[in-house]
Amino acid sequence: MAKAKSAFVCTECGAEYRKWQGQCSSCQEWNTLSEVHLASARPGGGAATGRTGYAGDLSREVIDLGNVDLSEVPRMSSTFAEFDRVLGGGLVPGSAVLLGGNPGAGKSTLLLQTACKLAQQRRILYVTGEESLSQVAMRAHRLQLPTNGLKMLAETSVETILAVAERENPEILVIDSIQTMHLEDISSAPGGVAQVRESAAALTRFAKKTNTVLLLVGHVTKDGSLAGPKVLEHMIDASLLLEGGADSRFRTLRGQKNRFGAVNELGVFAMLEQGLKEVKNPSAIFLSRQEEQAPGSLVMVVWEGTRPILVEVQALVDESALGNPRRVAVGVDQNRLAMLLAVLNRHGGLFTGDQDVFLNVVGGVKVLETSADLAVLLAVVSSLQNRALPKELVVFGEVGLSGEIRPVPSGQERIAEAAKHGFLRAIVPRANAPKQAPKGMEVIAVDKLSDALDAL
Repeated sequence: MAKAKSAFVCTECGAEYRKWQGQCSSCQEWNTLSEVHLASARPGGGAATGRTGYAGDLSREVIDLGNVDLSEVPRMSSTFAEFDRVLGGGLVPGSAVLLGGNPGAGKSTLLLQTACKLAQQRRILYVTGEESLSQVAMRAHRLQLPTNGLKMLAETSVETILAVAERENPEILVIDSIQTMHLEDISSAPGGVAQVRESAAALTRFAKKTNTVLLLVGHVTKDGSLAGPKVLEHMIDASLLLEGGADSRFRTLRGQKNRFGAVNELGVFAMLEQGLKEVKNPSAIFLSRQEEQAPGSLVMVVWEGTRPILVEVQALVDESALGNPRRVAVGVDQNRLAMLLAVLNRHGGLFTGDQDVFLNVVGGVKVLETSADLAVLLAVVSSLQNRALPKELVVFGEVGLSGEIRPVPSGQERIAEAAKHGFLRAIVPRANAPKQAPKGMEVIAVDKLSDALDAL
């Protein structure tokens, strides 16, 4: 018998090594190598078709790029407009979508709602590996979902799942979750590097071969990244992350990878007794402000995917009793906050080196772009001076290290969105200022940080 071969795979970056070592040479992480048993080569020199016998559609014919069919890929709606937005227009046949999120975020709830509604017109197989069939049925009954037509299977063996799927021929296959799946000829426990990688590969090959939509639920680690080998994210077509804790009413669905649409698209849901309900106007939700304006509060316009969203940023500046003042930022990069405070000291003449600075983006939104720089600084100045800013004021713009206010993409659309929600004044970069401001709105164009402070 041929000796079973093994390799050591990094759980962070997917790099493979012949021997174990303490540090991964690719990503420089320590103690991330796990042993993986490799399948032996098949006799006859032929390529293996995979542990489950399913091979991908490998075309042996060479085709000129100009002759490739450019017809639009047909999509099917998920019954949620916000879900379709993040996917890039809907579910694509033959695609593999990975949905991750913290425990209690609503991953299983979202997919169960989608499956129950789509099962009225399409063939769907829902595989649960973490819950029993009665638990899923109780949840569907509690959410008042239509249960007729949805095919259920409680199984963790990938071989059994693929055999049942080949017999049922579903249009959509839901796996909850990929960390509970296992293959019989792999000795490691479910959830390990080898099991997750090979199980996902076998399911993905089946989806590509049969043109089935594959929806995978994935766990996350304590730092918010997807659990399992990094190669898992490379195998699938779309990686979505459902954010929001159990203490928050709202959930945000963000696309981190999408081969069929734009990344960083954002969908907003509200968690109710009847499950997740999509929020069609997120700006109205995040702008639930008090009647009396408080110092340190300001509205900014951020760009998420293909649309602008108005969110409120709050700053609190207080005298520090510590030798090293604290810089705490929720929803904004903390290192960028420290950099902006240095720019405020150098080019704005306002010193915060002896002050604690706390920053929060209301609604649990994570701002990943630089258009929030100017709004963050003006909110800090408002709290530092203990003077409230006008309630009808909206701000956006990137701040450079030399104190210049740099333009941001889609400035006209941001101003139009603010005018639609009743804002009367806007401080924006000069390059983003429109030739004609919206009716009833005053647009103040600034070039430097000092100009923005004077405009207040």
